[in-house]
Amino acid sequence: MVVRVAIVGGGISGLSTAFYLTRRGIPSTILESRPRLGGVIATESVEGCTLEAGPDSFLSTKPAALELIRELGLAGEVIGSNDFSRKTYVLKRGRLVPLPEGLMMMVPTKIVPLLRTPLVGWGTKARMGLEWLRPPKPHTGDQSVAEFIEQHYGAETVDYLAEPLLSGIYGGDPRQLSVTSVLPRFVTLAQRYGSLTRGVLAERAKAAPNHAAPAPLFRTLKGGLEQMVRAVAEAMQPCATVRQTRVEAVERADSGFRLRADGDWLAAEHVVLACEAHSAARLVKSTDARLAELLAGIPYSSAMTVALGYDAKDLSARPSGHGFLVPKKEHRRLMACTWVGEKFSYRVPEDKVVARCFLGGMDDAAVLGESDEAVNQIVARDLREIAGIAAAPRFVRIHRWPLAMAQYTVGHPQRLAEIQARMKAIPGLQLAGNAYEGIGIPDCIRLGKRAAEAI
Repeated sequence: MVVRVAIVGGGISGLSTAFYLTRRGIPSTILESRPRLGGVIATESVEGCTLEAGPDSFLSTKPAALELIRELGLAGEVIGSNDFSRKTYVLKRGRLVPLPEGLMMMVPTKIVPLLRTPLVGWGTKARMGLEWLRPPKPHTGDQSVAEFIEQHYGAETVDYLAEPLLSGIYGGDPRQLSVTSVLPRFVTLAQRYGSLTRGVLAERAKAAPNHAAPAPLFRTLKGGLEQMVRAVAEAMQPCATVRQTRVEAVERADSGFRLRADGDWLAAEHVVLACEAHSAARLVKSTDARLAELLAGIPYSSAMTVALGYDAKDLSARPSGHGFLVPKKEHRRLMACTWVGEKFSYRVPEDKVVARCFLGGMDDAAVLGESDEAVNQIVARDLREIAGIAAAPRFVRIHRWPLAMAQYTVGHPQRLAEIQARMKAIPGLQLAGNAYEGIGIPDCIRLGKRAAEAI
């Protein structure tokens, strides 16, 4: 069998590639080993609650997801986060402390909230103030996020701001993550202004005045992100087909490539590897051993989401804010918790409360091997001791995502440059996914679209 384009992976990256190929009338075949499309995007409805098994939203500042949603005719289904009630807490010495107002990631931009917060000590507050005087300094090479932030604001800022904030995004360790890849805007500000605080305020002042209401920080779909997956799957028909099969190898051939899937061979003019980098490494080993080595060198963390639904009447009070973060210094297995109904409207009925809990990460992949009963006990204990929730949940939904979140470790820019150089020597082969230039949904859609445009 011969196909025009073979897409390995039916997550949002592969689906986006197929969708944009369909817009040009180019047929494609998606090869997906799982029994469903969408990858980590999966939505479930339980007792009137909309539960996301994987990501629950995307950043408004990155346009690719919203552009795709509009092209799918789903613009009317888009909702934003309830930023009027946005407050995030951080656990410190067993107590939930709100993040101070004016914080941009871990960069303080307001003096009074910083002075009042018990989240960091007076030594760190003084260092944050003196950071304003830091002179511009050229960026001479990659370094870890922890090193970069500690140079500006001190070690306590790493432990109680950078680490919990980035763990919620990457499930990773700031002492290993590349600042150039993870916080490129901050690197640019440091080069231009020296002080990150001064840089953030200066860039904000230079922005054109805009009297329109600011966009919500996060956007999603009213019925869950799987709405987008289903709409893409429908829109790419009949130009794109899906085969539930596991690809075992990709080799060059006279007319392009050939792929071995479940023992059979499939010929393709173009191949898009829209799977995890460690899977792509296995597939290209016979084509380019060095490329396979580079892809295999991209680490991944594992994640688990646990959604617990409660009757609101069983709780002493409704949760405050959108959720809380748990730094590693607190020695808990629970990494973070989102109060779903507080963060997004339409997701949870008024008489229910849903806690969406996160476990795993680079330091606790073993939790994915625990039984459901053990996970229930871990989460129930931490919610009781941190948030004071002693009630029994009406329902619990556990989702495990082994090796699902790519880690942009120190040296990632150099590794990516070499990957891209080697890819140029293999015409017809494309990469897409969260392992390269951004881990969020908009990044995956953008790279899927770029792969389609290259074809």
